[in-house]
Amino acid sequence: MSHRIELQGKTALVTGGARRIGAAVVRALARAEVRVVIHCNTSREAAEALAAEVGGQVVAADLAADAAGAWAQAHAAAGPIDFLINNASLFPEDRIEDFTLGALESNIRLHAWAPLVLGRALAAQGRAGGIINLLDSRVTDFDSTHVPYHISKRVLHDLTRMMALAFAPQVRVNAVAPGLILPPEGKEASYLEALAETNPLHAVGSPEDIADGVIFLLQSAFVTGQTLYVDGGRHMRGQVYG
Repeated sequence: MSHRIELQGKTALVTGGARRIGAAVVRALARAEVRVVIHCNTSREAAEALAAEVGGQVVAADLAADAAGAWAQAHAAAGPIDFLINNASLFPEDRIEDFTLGALESNIRLHAWAPLVLGRALAAQGRAGGIINLLDSRVTDFDSTHVPYHISKRVLHDLTRMMALAFAPQVRVNAVAPGLILPPEGKEASYLEALAETNPLHAVGSPEDIADGVIFLLQSAFVTGQTLYVDGGRHMRGQVYG
C-alpha cells in the first residue's frame, strides 16, 4: 500500500506567501496542481501578481491581530482547506540585554499563536489534512541577536509536536527548519556567502530547497511530528538545548 498523499486538486493556505520563501512554496504547490490561497499582510501587490501567475487567490490580514479572521476569509474564498503552511514571519534584531515584552509578544503572536489558531481551525474541519510550520535551523542553538524571534520559533517547534499528537490521526503536523537560504531584508547575497562555512556542506541553499521539503512532508502519509532541517547540517553544530 502506498503511503504517498496525492496533492492534485487539494487546497492550501500559505501564510506570508507573497514573497521570498513563501512565494517559492506557492509556486511549488501550484506545480503540483494544488489550489493555493496566498495570505499577505502588507505585500498585497506582490500577492496579487503571484496569484495571477499561479491561478491562486489572495487573503490580506494581520495574522498577529486576527488569525481567526484570516482563516474565515480563506475558507470563504476557497472552501475547505487541506494544507496549511505557516510561513509568515518577522525578523527584528533584539538582544537578551534589552528586548522588550512588546517585542516578545509580537513575535509570539505571529510565529506561535497564529499558527496554533490556524491549525486548530484546520483540524476542526474534521477531515484529513497536513500542516507545515516554518521554523529556523537555529532552534537547536541560540540566536543571540534575535532573541524574541528565537524564543517564538522555539515555541512553534514544541507546538509542532503537540499539535501532531492532538490533531492525529486525521491531520499530520510537521516542520521545515531553513538554514542559510536568503539574506535578511536589506542585506546582500554576499552576507550569506560569508557564512557558508558555518555549516558542514559549506553551502547556501535556495527557497526551492525549502519548497521541496514542504512538498515532501505533505506527500508523506506516515510522517508526523517531525522537523526537517534544510540547512546544510548547521543544526548539528549547536545543541544548546540538549
